[in-house]
Amino acid sequence: MIDRRDAVASIVAMFGATLIAPLARAAGVADGGGGGIGAGMPPIDTGAPSTAVFTDAQRALMTALSERVLPTTDTPGAIAAGVPAFIEKLLADWSYPADRVPILAGLDQIDAHSRADFGVPAVSATAEQQDRLLTLAMEDRMTGGAAFFNAFRQLVIAGYYTSEIGMTKEREYLPVPGSYDGAYPYSKVNKVFSS
Repeated sequence: MIDRRDAVASIVAMFGATLIAPLARAAGVADGGGGGIGAGMPPIDTGAPSTAVFTDAQRALMTALSERVLPTTDTPGAIAAGVPAFIEKLLADWSYPADRVPILAGLDQIDAHSRADFGVPAVSATAEQQDRLLTLAMEDRMTGGAAFFNAFRQLVIAGYYTSEIGMTKEREYLPVPGSYDGAYPYSKVNKVFSS
């Protein structure tokens, strides 16, 4: 059985000093705001979010953009891995209102740019147009773009690589370390191992 909180804790180091607060809290490296790290916080991967974070339009756009960050290729993408539900759960139950601002404002900015540049809501834009909008955000060429992109990318990556799909289809999952084999042939290593 994969414990998502342990999995989140195992990947947060890759974000270094730029780690966003909700992920830090979920990983147990920042105070959850109630006496001890994560004290009184709900499990990451069970139950519905305690509150709706997104409007229906924002949720649809967040879902579409998560698939653009990690699209379906020869392995399932962000939507199949349940990343949108992870993002909403984390923002609802592991963040403070101020932590949500970059994400919500960024979604609104992306939608406004899509309407101005392409004449359609961002959720209706083509995949290439959505990629261009994400690039604008990444390059900080829209208000709050870099803050949105950095936080959103972290949420998508953490959600994907801590999901069952991310851990078993994209990586090799070893729930319990096996015996040491110092002569293990490199040719048999197909994926990055996760535990």
